[in-house]
Amino acid sequence: MSLPPDTPQGVADALGYLQHHLQELMERQHVSKNNINSTLAALTAQLQQLTQLVANPSLPPPAVPNTPPPPIPSPLVSPSPTLLTPRTRPKLSCPLDFNGERHNGRAFLNSCSLYIHLAPEQFHDEQERILWAFTFFKGGCAAKWSENVFCQEVDTSVFPIQTWGEFEQQFWLHFFPANAEADAINSLEGTSYHQGNRMVDDYLNSFQALVSDAGYMDPWTLVVKFRRGLRLGIQNQIATMPYGRPADTDPNAWYRAARRIDQARLTNEAFQSASRSAPSASLRTVSARPPPLSAARLPLAPPPPVIAKPPPTAPSMGVPMDVDVTRKARSLSPRGCYRCKDTNHVVRDCPYRLDVHQLTTEQQEELIEDLLALKDTVPIEESCPPEEEDFV
Repeated sequence: MSLPPDTPQGVADALGYLQHHLQELMERQHVSKNNINSTLAALTAQLQQLTQLVANPSLPPPAVPNTPPPPIPSPLVSPSPTLLTPRTRPKLSCPLDFNGERHNGRAFLNSCSLYIHLAPEQFHDEQERILWAFTFFKGGCAAKWSENVFCQEVDTSVFPIQTWGEFEQQFWLHFFPANAEADAINSLEGTSYHQGNRMVDDYLNSFQALVSDAGYMDPWTLVVKFRRGLRLGIQNQIATMPYGRPADTDPNAWYRAARRIDQARLTNEAFQSASRSAPSASLRTVSARPPPLSAARLPLAPPPPVIAKPPPTAPSMGVPMDVDVTRKARSLSPRGCYRCKDTNHVVRDCPYRLDVHQLTTEQQEELIEDLLALKDTVPIEESCPPEEEDFV
């Protein structure tokens, strides 16, 4: 039975299993029917012989046929639920388009090999695998190489690449870095591969790619190169471990120790940043000021009244040596309250007296701000020229 082309693979597998199981049942039924017919025929013949023997006892007894018993059909096995369940498979993603850049050649070839390994039933032969890989050659040198391959097929009527192994060799020759080993060795002998400001995971990934391209296999050499490229603080911590220091011939232990120290450093930095931000938030919460105090709860001193100065009086010309007469007159004037500048009472009887010790911190700050603002609004008296005294 043909299925529509858009039938899912799981449904097609389940239908195929059911068809095969139905065919087995029909075959077993046919065999059982033949066995039953042959048994009935044998029984009928023996019954006829027995009837003749009863009617004529002088006849010899019939010979018992030496026929094997009919085969017993095997019991039918009910299909397992797991077999009837449509088979599911992971969703595969196709390789990305390839434009021929050499630094992306290894990744493209690995993705193609992985897809073919996971879904081999989608390709009938190696020729289909090669043609499928060519469908991703778009742009750049990859498209030109694909075009040359198909031109050779047109000229010779034979596809120039016959096996997947040959395709990998040709791909390696055209799209892998030409001097990957030499470039990797030069990088490892210099300082460009050092960690710098990168994380240990990023540094380790690039380092392992370099040693793979360079062909370094000696464990001691790997440890020396890895340690030399590490950040100074991390490699000092690993080298001076009192317990559990990795051996100089175990690169994997050095990789794990560097990762562990870098992760601890990042965790500590995150904790410190959170600790620094917590006090500032609490300060902002505490410093939230209550609504300003009203004048009824916190009376403020009114601006001091402006007292007009009496015009200076000229000293008597007939009293010699009495040059301080005006100064004495000023000093004998009543002092009054130095808080509100009122001459009718002294400071201890001032109605605007305020005990700052009974105020909260917020009230004291608000009082200071109000006093400063009040000071800014007091008109500035015009300065009078100094009095000139006449000397006799």
